[in-house]
Amino acid sequence: MANPGSDGSNHRPLLAWVLLCTLAVVWGSSFILMKLSLQIFTSEQVAAGRIMLAWLFFLPLIGYQARQPAVRETVRSRWVYLLIAGLLGNLLPAFLFAIAGAHLNSSLAGALNSLSPLFTLLIGAAFFGGSIRARQLTGVLLGLAGSVLLIFFSATGAFSVNGYALLIALATLCYGLNINLIGKYLSHLPPLVSSGWIFALIGPIALAALLLTPYNPAIWQAEHRWSLLALLVLGVFGSGVMTVLFNRVVQLTSPVFAASVTYLMPIVSLGWGFVAGEIIYLPQYIGMGICLLGVWLSNRR
Repeated sequence: MANPGSDGSNHRPLLAWVLLCTLAVVWGSSFILMKLSLQIFTSEQVAAGRIMLAWLFFLPLIGYQARQPAVRETVRSRWVYLLIAGLLGNLLPAFLFAIAGAHLNSSLAGALNSLSPLFTLLIGAAFFGGSIRARQLTGVLLGLAGSVLLIFFSATGAFSVNGYALLIALATLCYGLNINLIGKYLSHLPPLVSSGWIFALIGPIALAALLLTPYNPAIWQAEHRWSLLALLVLGVFGSGVMTVLFNRVVQLTSPVFAASVTYLMPIVSLGWGFVAGEIIYLPQYIGMGICLLGVWLSNRR
């Protein structure tokens, strides 16, 4: 297993690349799925609903693991880190992305999400004993410059502070901190154990938040079935299955390499944006290009 504080360049098996590409396809599609879900659900319902669905997906596994003394002891000793990982890596970003997703093109949301490996690198160097080279620093600065362009150009192409883009930037900051925490404190756990118990701890919080939102019986109408299906896919696959795969990539390589999934995701989200007829303006294309170039420089061998 690679040292979580390293760049992981010395150990990148084929399985890690396969899992990384799978993550990119599913998570890159999550932005358009949120758009579909938001046609009938509120932002709070989309965020809390996807976490609750992932929790329900893991419930049988959690019940099985709870009967194993070794797993119970491990969870008891690491529950604080599991809870923090759930809050930073799943619950809080779910709300931030759902709120921003109601106001941003899915292509732009995907591009801004590529800030995750930059924050992973910076936080790892600042607080987790990681190193950062001059080339990586150049990449970080480029990535941040590209994100500034995206933040300061609205969805209409006008020059103005885009507060919803800042929400996604905050979500990627949470991701960067969470990935380093997983690499340092949870990477020794089997992915099914860490993923299952992360949702066991935050699932009840999501359920409570969901119960506080107004019930809309229209969700069961036939014309809204695609919105309901999109939320199911977001919860079970986007938040559930993919969390297991992501934790496995962290185990196989390093936090920075695992976070690099976010510079493959914009390719997927941009493709869905074209399919959905979203309009992207020239300054936004430039911002996305600079951002992705920066992420590539900070992660290449």
